[in-house]
Amino acid sequence: MLDEGLERSCSRLTERGHGSWYFHCSATNRLGRLERARRGGYPSQAAARRARDEWLATTGEDRTARSWTVERWLRYWLASRTSIRPTTKLHYTRDVERVLIPHLGRLCLADLDARRLRAVFTEIARTTNAKGQPQSASASASAMQHLRTTLRAALNLAVREGVIATNPARHIEVPSYRKPHAKVWTDGRVEEWQRTGERPPVAVWTADQLATFLNAVTDDALFALWWLTALRGLRRGEACGLRWSELDLDHGVLFVVRNRTTAGYQVIEGEPKTAALDRRTVKVLREHRRRQAQHRERRLDAGRVWHDSGYVFVGKEGNPIHPSYASGRFRLLVARAGVPPVRLHGLRHGAASLAHEAGAELKTLQDLLGHSSIVITADTYTSVLPLAQRRCADATAKLVLAADRRTREKSRGNGRRNPRGQRPAKGVPTPARPATGRKPQVTPPTTKTASRSVTTPPWRPRDTHRPHRTDTKKRPPRVSAAQPPLDLACPKRLELPTF
Repeated sequence: MLDEGLERSCSRLTERGHGSWYFHCSATNRLGRLERARRGGYPSQAAARRARDEWLATTGEDRTARSWTVERWLRYWLASRTSIRPTTKLHYTRDVERVLIPHLGRLCLADLDARRLRAVFTEIARTTNAKGQPQSASASASAMQHLRTTLRAALNLAVREGVIATNPARHIEVPSYRKPHAKVWTDGRVEEWQRTGERPPVAVWTADQLATFLNAVTDDALFALWWLTALRGLRRGEACGLRWSELDLDHGVLFVVRNRTTAGYQVIEGEPKTAALDRRTVKVLREHRRRQAQHRERRLDAGRVWHDSGYVFVGKEGNPIHPSYASGRFRLLVARAGVPPVRLHGLRHGAASLAHEAGAELKTLQDLLGHSSIVITADTYTSVLPLAQRRCADATAKLVLAADRRTREKSRGNGRRNPRGQRPAKGVPTPARPATGRKPQVTPPTTKTASRSVTTPPWRPRDTHRPHRTDTKKRPPRVSAAQPPLDLACPKRLELPTF
């Protein structure tokens, strides 16, 4: 402590950090924790005391917003997320540690506003991702969307806690992102892939391509896994987490009670569903169990280790396979089979599309795939296969042709009942037609009178401008040997489209 005279007369007052006053105090913040503050740079002791009193007079919310940085708040928010899935928390942590803290970590919560956040996100969009592509590219649009979602969720907690009044992340605009739909490997897409190497983000096989792949991997130890995924739409984690105790092969029922997913390389298990099995699938699973039992006996006879884990799909020692191993094994088998490339999850898309083409309703597909909403099933997992698209086009053409035929027949029927020119104009008397069918003769008056006599004009037959037909019976159309039967339903003015 210096007296006032020395404060004014010290020769070192011009030096930075010398001769200024600081205050140091603590108070409870909005979260119920003791918040300590140390401020300096005041020219006198009185100024430092006034600043201290002003800081203590503010509310706990204001003290938290002014003293907590964005980095500190993001870490607090991650620590409080205890009820979310581990994979979701892993994605949040990546966004926070890799992007948000390096660009926003030093700012205080009170300094965040929409303008500053827009500037920061514009700067983030200019950076490149792990593949060397700019974050603003269409391929990385989903990453930008996820960044905004993460920051908005963290600041929503700050709004609920009363630390900030509004969430400035709501006003951030990022490149739009549309989830890609599965595309079928048609002949044209296969030729383009072979020529350029480009492939759709999400692709599915046709029934013939799937059959080619399954025939090529019949002897693989995980053949039953590929079969279940391709025909029953199991997720990778559901197949890897399947146990023999959850299979009722006598009644053809499969119970999925766990989902072995990965957070990084850590395996996590979580939530159930039920699926029906056809006879062929039951036969495939029985054969898989027989092969597994033979492999177990050979290892035990050789004195090697075998773990009775109870899982359907296991490794050489009986332990459940890692989900990442299943994906890597599938990519290798696809390359060996010589079929167009798809992801393992693409088999799930293909299972929904093939079942839909076979006549399954969307509600049945929803139960099969385990979706909470039928909108997800209809919008994402049902690709239109070429054969189903052809049937839809044929049915639409037949519907239009049938409607045109009914309209033309109705018009012809109205024309027969009300021929054109038959009705005279209003106010003109209609002459009586003789019963004999001969032309009526008009007889001139026999007596001459001075007054004018009004004579009726001679009757003439109506000219309908139509050729006279003697045979009114409708003859059946002649069909040549080369003419298809469908052409008979085609009206003259509406030709049947060809595909």
